Amino acid sequence: MNEHDLRRFLTALQEGKMGIEETIERLRLLPYEDLGFARVDHHRQLRKGFPEVIYCPGKTAEQVIRIMQSLHTRPGNILATRAEPETYTAVRDHFPDACYYELPKMITIERDHKLYGDGTILVISAGTADIPVAEEARLTAKLMGNTVEILYDVGVAGIHRLLDNSALIFRAAVIIVVAGMDGALPSVVGGLVGCPVIAVPTSSGYGAAFAGLAPLLTMLNSCAGGVSVVNIDNGFGAGYCAALINRAREPR
Repeated sequence: MNEHDLRRFLTALQEGKMGIEETIERLRLLPYEDLGFARVDHHRQLRKGFPEVIYCPGKTAEQVIRIMQSLHTRPGNILATRAEPETYTAVRDHFPDACYYELPKMITIERDHKLYGDGTILVISAGTADIPVAEEARLTAKLMGNTVEILYDVGVAGIHRLLDNSALIFRAAVIIVVAGMDGALPSVVGGLVGCPVIAVPTSSGYGAAFAGLAPLLTMLNSCAGGVSVVNIDNGFGAGYCAALINRAREPR
């Protein structure tokens, strides 16, 4: 909706020509800011509960900064994913409170510390090599207002490591399982718990893992009920989905 349409909408609202339901529906489509190279969706927080997230690959540092400046005019946390250190260096000159997380390559500006999710999200990694993707999921879920716990390096090659932490596993409201290699861990976890399990295949593994394709296919063919799968190395997508699930839960 452009500025002209916005003015017409506000005039109709002031004159009482729209009912509550129509007003809410119109508001769901408002507004965005046209920066020329990007249209920043300021109303995403209303629709999704979190502002638009900046995907940094393919963008210059200057473009990332301009989008952040636009987002910074509104309330809410700011998240940029897959950011290189030099991008963060440029961002920090404009936003001294920005933080950089090296493993998942994420830039955050945290201004909202409220918890929106009722339960706990647990992020599990099969191996240490999967931690960068697991950290992307953890930080995304945390920034979206959730209590997040971690359980790293508990893959099926040493299943006792997973079972030794059964209390942590069983109290989780949503579990994210990040695994490369054979990708078997989500099925094991899914067979143990009654909560939703989000499986994240990673590109860690030897040649026949095909850069994450093998664990992806394993997870898609899981025999455990309640296991859903995101794309290869997509920790962000898993963290976002887990946050939406946790936010929608009824308080216990």
